[in-house]
Amino acid sequence: MAEERRLALRELIERPADVAEVLDALSSEQATDLIHWLFLRHAAAEPLGEMDPDDSAELVVQLDRKEASEILSRMDPDDAVDLLLELPEDVQGELLSRLSRSDAKVLSDLLAYPPDSAGGLMTPEIVPLPLSITVEQAIARLRRLIEDAEPVHYAYAVDDRGHLQGVLSLRDMALASPSSNLKDLVIRDAISVPVDADAEDVARIFDKYDYSALPVVDDAQVLLGVITFDDVIDVIRAEATEDIYGLAGVPSEEAVDSSWSRSLRLRLPWLYVRLFTAMAAAVVVGLFEATIAKIAALAVLMGIIAGQGGSAGMQTVTIITRGMALGELDRVKGWRLLVKETLLGIANGILIGATVGAVAYLWKGEFLLGLAVFLAMTLNMVIAGACGVAIPLIVRRLGKDPALVSGIFLTTVTDVLGFGLMFVIAIWLLPGV
Repeated sequence: MAEERRLALRELIERPADVAEVLDALSSEQATDLIHWLFLRHAAAEPLGEMDPDDSAELVVQLDRKEASEILSRMDPDDAVDLLLELPEDVQGELLSRLSRSDAKVLSDLLAYPPDSAGGLMTPEIVPLPLSITVEQAIARLRRLIEDAEPVHYAYAVDDRGHLQGVLSLRDMALASPSSNLKDLVIRDAISVPVDADAEDVARIFDKYDYSALPVVDDAQVLLGVITFDDVIDVIRAEATEDIYGLAGVPSEEAVDSSWSRSLRLRLPWLYVRLFTAMAAAVVVGLFEATIAKIAALAVLMGIIAGQGGSAGMQTVTIITRGMALGELDRVKGWRLLVKETLLGIANGILIGATVGAVAYLWKGEFLLGLAVFLAMTLNMVIAGACGVAIPLIVRRLGKDPALVSGIFLTTVTDVLGFGLMFVIAIWLLPGV
């Protein structure tokens, strides 16, 4: 039985992602004990690198500082930096002071880059190859240094001053004559990313070209590091989560296992914002209280008009926000989409408005009431479509996240106008109102 347990543990250790999943499921005390057990077997670094940085940081804080610094030194630099960023500054500084000078410099240099930049994503553990050597020498160098570098996807050629010269296909190197020179195999038009490039832009490059790794360079084209696809997946996941949360008015900092008090602190401000916008719509209704008293059907129909406008507008906001996230939306496309959504709003408004207007007419037998509903619905759908394009564009221009606030502003517009248009048109058309 004991032997079977040891075998099971050995197999688990060989799958760091599974170990990370186990650590997430354990209590803090149990997870700390397991990390200590893994540390004694030199197997703690990779599972911590597989965990979310905030979760791994919570575990590291519980460890002895000497033990934590040793684990940090064995982690991939990019994962170690993500973990360090989640630690209090005093703990971060203490752990860095316990590292060797070279390890501390590597991590300190990476910490200087913004987390949402190419520099913040990259690892400096690469094996640059000078063009002057042969294939045989290059392969020997890769074999000698590969244990201290990121898993090799491509080889990168540099000149004597470290400037990126191109990419070398490992397949071409394996099939070439050992005496061949690298300059005859290098692919010169290689795509690289500047160290200050935004992480979202880097993710789009990966998505567009299906690369598994990209070299990172400075302004002088000096090779600084490499970004691998697993790092970009984290960015894509974070952006998707942020957009989904934003459309629902939920801050992206909240997670499934957030405490109720933390969730309250994060959600309550946005609920108050939504409350104030709802009160604005209620004020509009209050201004037309006498009109509602004369034609009670308006109280029922105004909700339908505002609701349909909000639904149509959110369809547009979702499409626009996604286009922004994927980098598909520029200024020219923005104007085209504004025209498109306006036309779409007219078409949807006429069709939906005619349907609701017909229902109102059949319900109350009042043609002018049906016409008022038709006109209010059409106008609100047109405005909703146009605002669904304009609001995210304006919000982005102001430097805010369109996914987080566009829905709130759109709902306010469609509610206020949906109610207001219904009452104004009814007063204009219906006799005795």
